[in-house]
Amino acid sequence: MRAILDTNILVAAFFWHDPPHRLLEQVREGSLTLISSPALIAELTEVIAREKFDAILIRSRTSREQSLEEVRSLAELLDPPPLPKPICRDPDDDQVLALAIAAQADFIVSGDHDLLVLKAVRSIPILTPVEALALIAHR
Repeated sequence: MRAILDTNILVAAFFWHDPPHRLLEQVREGSLTLISSPALIAELTEVIAREKFDAILIRSRTSREQSLEEVRSLAELLDPPPLPKPICRDPDDDQVLALAIAAQADFIVSGDHDLLVLKAVRSIPILTPVEALALIAHR
């Protein structure tokens, strides 16, 4: 199964032990293929550079560089063309949708209400981490 994990899900996956972390474990085990893009890697880089993550990085005994390198090594990277017209009410989230379409992803996982409210894009479901884990378990 091929999935886009939105930036908020990857941040949660690296720094907390909850459903997003279980999704990352599925990627590490090879039962889920992580799809990402240069734009999403840049967004992740920007987010985890925030000072508020300093203490979390120390507690988790990792670094920003290690986290980013893991994403790069685990992910299939694509650079999708932009959507012909905006879909999401937050234009920044259209990059996630464009990636899912270009990658022919099985689903998108996000905690972002602007994406979740769409429910799907071109038959690609947009799921919460709990919904994604249930879908994986069902297959």
